[in-house]
Amino acid sequence: MEHKLEFAQRLRDAMVAAGLEPRPSVLLNLFNARYWGRSVSFQGAARWLRGESIPEQDKLLVLAEILRVEPEVLRFGQVVRQRVQEQRQRWDHGLSYQEREVLDAFLNLPVPQRKIVREVILAFAQAHGAKED
Repeated sequence: MEHKLEFAQRLRDAMVAAGLEPRPSVLLNLFNARYWGRSVSFQGAARWLRGESIPEQDKLLVLAEILRVEPEVLRFGQVVRQRVQEQRQRWDHGLSYQEREVLDAFLNLPVPQRKIVREVILAFAQAHGAKED
């Protein structure tokens, strides 16, 4: 339930940042003017703003576009985005050219051979005391 309340707070904050009053009627009118599917009811918009429900992905994308925020930030918050960026930096800065070359070659292998290579790498890691995820 807490994640729904956190989403509602991010939604209200994004509406305020966009210069909008965080009310269901405002959200309803903007959303239904842009959404190509079945329109959202006043009660549906109110549930989003009260933290009782979270919109489905297609609706979330439209909300993010209207409010000019990234969909993943609206849905999950900045913390998740920061974690993703940290992981990406780890891969961007932590790998040498040779390691990237090996990973590219691995990704070009057929799936059965990838499984074999994975098993070999994990066996080496286990033999050297590394933890498997």
